[in-house]
Amino acid sequence: METSHRVVVGDARELSTLADDSVDLVVTSPPYPMIEMWDETFAALDPAVADALEDGDGQRAFDAMHDVLDTVWAELSRVLVDGGIACVNVGDATRTVGDSFRVYPNHARVLSAFQSLGFDPLPDVLWRKPANSAAKFMGSGMVPPNAYVTLEHEYVLVFRNGGDSRSFEPGADSRYEAAYFWEERNQWFSDVWTDVRGEFQALGHDDLRERSAAFPFEIPYRLVNMYSVYGDTVLDPFWGTGTTSLAALVAGRDSVGYEREAAFTEVFDDQVSEAPALSRSVVEERLDRHRAFVTETRENGGSLGYDATHYDFPVRTKQERDVRFYTVDEVELTTDGYRATYEPY
Repeated sequence: METSHRVVVGDARELSTLADDSVDLVVTSPPYPMIEMWDETFAALDPAVADALEDGDGQRAFDAMHDVLDTVWAELSRVLVDGGIACVNVGDATRTVGDSFRVYPNHARVLSAFQSLGFDPLPDVLWRKPANSAAKFMGSGMVPPNAYVTLEHEYVLVFRNGGDSRSFEPGADSRYEAAYFWEERNQWFSDVWTDVRGEFQALGHDDLRERSAAFPFEIPYRLVNMYSVYGDTVLDPFWGTGTTSLAALVAGRDSVGYEREAAFTEVFDDQVSEAPALSRSVVEERLDRHRAFVTETRENGGSLGYDATHYDFPVRTKQERDVRFYTVDEVELTTDGYRATYEPY
């Protein structure tokens, strides 16, 4: 198996290198409006943002920032196949602008934007991102009523482009080899994720976690496996340090990333060099967890009704029988990105 990973240095408001209906899945985490670290980025794209902040008009700044993002979402509706899924990781913001402290509901504004473009919203995921500061609580402390809840969660908003799900030929190998385990389904398709800092994030890749910042590898890796199959193309229009591309590479999917800052590609070079070891760790961890599930099920008197075709263990459902994992053998630099080759594991 072979995958390609292309990085485009450019503005995602015009995905000019991508044809209509050329992407199967979008996984992205955009700059969050009204988070101060992104003020300059939004102001560079629309001076109205800086004017609103200078005037102390938080709502106008919020609207102007989202107007910038709206142009990207419109491009996604063009390049994403009918029935393709878009996953947007976003958090709300709390901020004092002028004399007013308030929450700015980014997730609600993004949800509205996608609906207006004809996307169907699907059930979303909340994941907890704890704040570490001992003084994280805001307001009047122990004295009611003027304290404020601390935001320690973010959203993965999930949308389907068009009214129907993607169709595949009956028994398509690309789907059944890309199956996830029954117990993974139960965990991944829960609407609250409290474990994204465990498991894969504890594989000894601290440098990757630090560079991934608010978008840890585990999140795009899950989403890529949940909503795409082998042979699909995954797009991240806000590429950053390339966490989505790394997840797609490890999962055996093609990827395309758009990034305005060329310097970020140098960070990704370091991540790519570790992709073979990371992919082996991820696959081994998934297989080890499934074997532990098999043991626990049998010890509790349960049964698993099918033998896996490619492995020495049983699985719970018929759909899992042909599951097959691939690990990265080598990643080569190409003229516009990278090419990865794989071995069956």
